[in-house]
Amino acid sequence: MVLQQGKPVIIWGKAAAGETVSVQFAGQTQTTYADASGKWSVPLKPLKASATPSELVISGTNTIRLQNILVGEVWLCSGQSNMEYTMRKNSKVKRSLATELVDGHNPADELDYANNPRIRIFLVNRKELSKPDSLHRGWNVAQDSALRSFSAPAYFFAKELYKNLNVPIGVISSAIPGSRIEPWLSEAAFREEAYYGNQKIEGEPGKFYEPMIRPLAPLAIKGFLWYQGESNCFLNETITYSHKLKTLIISWRSAWNDQKLPFYFVSLAPFKYSESKGKVALTRETLPEFREAQELVLNLPRTGMIVTTDLADDLSDIHPPFKWEIGRRLALLALATDYEKQDLVSEGPVYEKMKVKRRTVELYFTQTGSGLSSKDGQPLTCFTLAGADGVFVPAQALIDGKHILVSAAGVPKPVAVRFAWDEAAQPNLVNKEGLPARPFRTDNPLKNQFAKDAKRSEKLNTASSK
Repeated sequence: MVLQQGKPVIIWGKAAAGETVSVQFAGQTQTTYADASGKWSVPLKPLKASATPSELVISGTNTIRLQNILVGEVWLCSGQSNMEYTMRKNSKVKRSLATELVDGHNPADELDYANNPRIRIFLVNRKELSKPDSLHRGWNVAQDSALRSFSAPAYFFAKELYKNLNVPIGVISSAIPGSRIEPWLSEAAFREEAYYGNQKIEGEPGKFYEPMIRPLAPLAIKGFLWYQGESNCFLNETITYSHKLKTLIISWRSAWNDQKLPFYFVSLAPFKYSESKGKVALTRETLPEFREAQELVLNLPRTGMIVTTDLADDLSDIHPPFKWEIGRRLALLALATDYEKQDLVSEGPVYEKMKVKRRTVELYFTQTGSGLSSKDGQPLTCFTLAGADGVFVPAQALIDGKHILVSAAGVPKPVAVRFAWDEAAQPNLVNKEGLPARPFRTDNPLKNQFAKDAKRSEKLNTASSK
């Protein structure tokens, strides 16, 4: 396994009530006693990264020796099927989709080349995690049959981190295909958040949190990756999802007793939600509205979101390939923010503000990297413009230095701009580092509402705690 560097590492377990337990690792010895219920835990002082396999010795009435332990960076990766998406599936994607080689080979062939003993993986089995020794039995080197069953986004994230940090990387995948967000939240997290009041929350809160997240919570980690939302998008959720994701982030950080743990997630890829035959009627704007709801939680500290509008090969496939690029982009966020690789550009252009100049709207962006660009060298696509009547029509968009100028022949007095505001949109606006621009609408009605909700629930939470 891999233990987290640079922060206290909790080692825990069970013994006879009152039994003396001693833990030895990396020159440290810590001793404690099991409590009346037999539970014990000891903190190891912060460890330095080490690729030298070491032994962890836990001794009481009996002795347990855990070998081949490295020290480096540990990340917990969760969500639904696109996070669970295995390396076995990755090996079956069309090889032509990889326009760039990774380490000299096609990323679809990664299983044939993966043999780095410093990348370790742990696949959570919800029926096994509650057993006392499962946390050290479940670790494997990222290769062969263990890797075939492991999350492709999590593995490629680990690979990119290792390439840049050159320290051991451990990634834990705890994901369930088809899962909504609610099962990944504890029931207590819903009860304690005033926003939900006394409303009954559907979606089986706690169902996956209890067996698949809570038992991991003492384990020292660097942060979280989250790839989920499709199941809630099918329910046409917007701001309610924002609040659930916010609750999840805060409550998971609380479970680890660290509100500074980074949380990075994936904005959903293009897909024909409007053609689904579900109980809820969806439109072509359902997906961009859901992405907007995902984006709202970025007002929480130490959060980040990657854009995937360019990572869909088939709009009828809710499991797009390109998981190597998903992992890389998530790693860029971590490297730029948590590992202080300030020379990295980690995001694509993000809309900041607009100015109306006669018949033209001038758009301002952050995260422009080396400059705004068209991915394919063609005129910019997927911009629409509306006047006071609120009718959006296709618009011309031109790069003007750091800005984009948007106009349309039929809109003499423009009021609002939308970009990639359609489930099928695969726009070509990027920064020169090749990272795609985040979809947006300048007439976002949810931003202020989310802020008001947050203030109201904060007051209620404060009042109830007194």
